[in-house]
Amino acid sequence: MAEARTLVLGAVAYDPKVVTIWEGFTAWFVRGGLRFDYVLYSNYERLVEALLAGQVDVAWNSPLAWVRARRLAAARGLGVRAVAMRDADCDLRSLVLVLAGGPVAEVADLRGRVVAVGALDSPQATLLPLAHLSAAGLEPGRDFEVRRHDVLAGKHGDHVGGERDAARALAAGEVDAACLLEGSHRRFVAEGLLAPGRTRVLTATGRFDHCNFTVTDAAPAILVERFRQLLLAMSPDDPEVAPLLELEGVRAWLPGRSDGYTALEAAVDQAGFYDAAGRLTAAGYPP
Repeated sequence: MAEARTLVLGAVAYDPKVVTIWEGFTAWFVRGGLRFDYVLYSNYERLVEALLAGQVDVAWNSPLAWVRARRLAAARGLGVRAVAMRDADCDLRSLVLVLAGGPVAEVADLRGRVVAVGALDSPQATLLPLAHLSAAGLEPGRDFEVRRHDVLAGKHGDHVGGERDAARALAAGEVDAACLLEGSHRRFVAEGLLAPGRTRVLTATGRFDHCNFTVTDAAPAILVERFRQLLLAMSPDDPEVAPLLELEGVRAWLPGRSDGYTALEAAVDQAGFYDAAGRLTAAGYPP
């Protein structure tokens, strides 16, 4: 008799806690009747390529990885879908912060100044806010200097290290503005990196979505559906999974959706990060 199929998930090891999270989730899925395993990758580009090659069935993708997966799949005549995402992944914003009481009163005042961003591959701290400023009439690299903070390239900014460095540069007066996720702003204020009232929001992007679990048309449908059901059944009231959910920054898993990536698709094109077929075209991108 053939051995039952195992659903294999791929994720990126952007932090040591990732091992703790997926070891715990694996045990929970197995107890729920799903044969499950996971593989960790050093960067999202490798993860997306593994998904399209069929080496993993599900990819825990960043928003930028979702864009690449969709484009690579379309170029091969395949479809992809987002099967689930965190509640914390929905309807986010990125902010452009300036010092309160400083010389930058409106977006136009950034002309000729220095704007700090996260890593080259950070959707929330680089691609989306720079596209937002471009739409407001200021072209990055022409109308203002972009100062990148390339921390752990290939991790798509999941670690927020580049955002933290950008915020630190703003607090020190080394730059005139800093781009970061709204949630990161709250975190940095709570940590004391940014003093309350020290900064203000100059402008904010529109709402967008973050990570999702991505599958292709070739994924084993029955196993994927069982995976989705088990995810949606996780509860922060369950003492077995509550610590893992907290580590993952989620209170509830939600059904996946794909309409929250439109702005990022446009930002990717504007920055020339991937081409229409999902090939890497960003200059100086390491992975």
